[in-house]
Amino acid sequence: MRRISRQLSALSSFCAAVALIASLGCASGSVSAFFNQTNQTNQINQTDPRQMVFAPVAFTPPAPERVVLDNGMVVYLLEDHELPLVTITATIRTGGWLDPSDKIGLAGIAGATMRTGGTQRIGAAELDRELEHMAAPVSVGIGTESGSAMVDVLAKDLPRGLRLFADVLMTPAFDPARVELAKLQTIEGIRRRQDQPQSIVGREFAKLLYGPAHPYARESTVESVSKITRDDLLAFHANTVHPNGIILGVTGDFDRAAMLVLLKETFGAWAKGDVAPIVLPPVATDVAHADKTVVRFVGKSTSQTHLRVGHLSIKENDTDYPALTVLNDILGGSSFRSRLFNDVRTKRGLAYSVGSSFRAGVREQGVWAMRAETKVESTQEAISRLTANMEQLRAQPVTDEELAEAKESFVNSFVFSFASPSAIVGRLIGLEYDGLPKDFLQQLRDKVVKLTKEDLLAAARKQLHPDQLRILAVGPPNALVPLLSSFGEAKEIKLPPEG
Repeated sequence: MRRISRQLSALSSFCAAVALIASLGCASGSVSAFFNQTNQTNQINQTDPRQMVFAPVAFTPPAPERVVLDNGMVVYLLEDHELPLVTITATIRTGGWLDPSDKIGLAGIAGATMRTGGTQRIGAAELDRELEHMAAPVSVGIGTESGSAMVDVLAKDLPRGLRLFADVLMTPAFDPARVELAKLQTIEGIRRRQDQPQSIVGREFAKLLYGPAHPYARESTVESVSKITRDDLLAFHANTVHPNGIILGVTGDFDRAAMLVLLKETFGAWAKGDVAPIVLPPVATDVAHADKTVVRFVGKSTSQTHLRVGHLSIKENDTDYPALTVLNDILGGSSFRSRLFNDVRTKRGLAYSVGSSFRAGVREQGVWAMRAETKVESTQEAISRLTANMEQLRAQPVTDEELAEAKESFVNSFVFSFASPSAIVGRLIGLEYDGLPKDFLQQLRDKVVKLTKEDLLAAARKQLHPDQLRILAVGPPNALVPLLSSFGEAKEIKLPPEG
């Protein structure tokens, strides 16, 4: 951590020097020229700081040690003695994709109550008190494709903190009262989720892309959550949480040898189990893979139309992934300098919030999408501008300036993926969990640096499909129908009543 701190401090000093140069002006536009001319201020000519060119910041992050325990648990270790703290994370091969179709929400409630429901060694209330006394927060959550858990503990409390953390992972008790509370909180959230149009447009857009029954899009209901029992949670944990399905990350103030002894003592008796490979069902073909534009709307009394426009995209291992990452930055991912921001917001004043996103999938196709919130009467024009900017990427190459800025932004942000020991370990755990090589990010950076305008144009023409868009609008139904009809037959999505 000290080495990282020194490097980040050096980077900060470097940036300060650049700012100083910019304020004074530097004829040659280089740091060395500035220092060579500090005694010749009368000879300095004013130049545009935007024209200055500097060598890329070099950064080599420390390499964590990877160890596999006898029961198959993978452990990444990275010492950092700057503060007397230890952070332990667990990535668990489980997920909501395993939820039975009639009990959607099971995994989420299991994750929440693993922490709140106590363990077989210590009751829920006592666990709360002891963790609070040590100032050692423990969190657990289970998403669609994985579970996660974390504890932050003072180094002096590590043995006890790790013991409690391990009990939460290995032997949760799922206290009945805490389970019922978690169910009631979940049901209340379900009853309120149609209050916010931003939430509605996100959920319904996922259904348009993947189909309503796909794990990426399906939703829990009051009925499905009400069916979940404590026995269901115990069975879910017993069937899906195993040491050989966990990747542990340990960073902070510890001694490697002592930590390995402690981990083996704590987790060593936990027996291996059958870890199911993550297998997602195919994407529904009736809507998600239709070879034409699909237009849908959700009727809601709002002052603005909330828009999503896009389609399914590629996986991370696709050769076009680097190019699409840069294209998204140019289109709408970079906010103030993006095409969508400058066209839809600055030039035409159609939307305050506008942009694009690109998420490449790991086990399933990802998503390329554009979003905007606009006045209801501007809905048609806003969609037209979104699609026109997308089509422009296919029509002609991006400019030299756009390419240079997008590549520079990506390369310069690379260092922040390794800003702390926990971030470094977290990156490696994520890559291993997804089956990607440990130097995947370095490979991606190198590929981005080599991209040309022709590469981006070829990727846009291959991967962007303006004739197969999914267009979703949330707003007043009577006003939306005529505004959407020019893009295709607009059909209404009826939201089920909640409660």
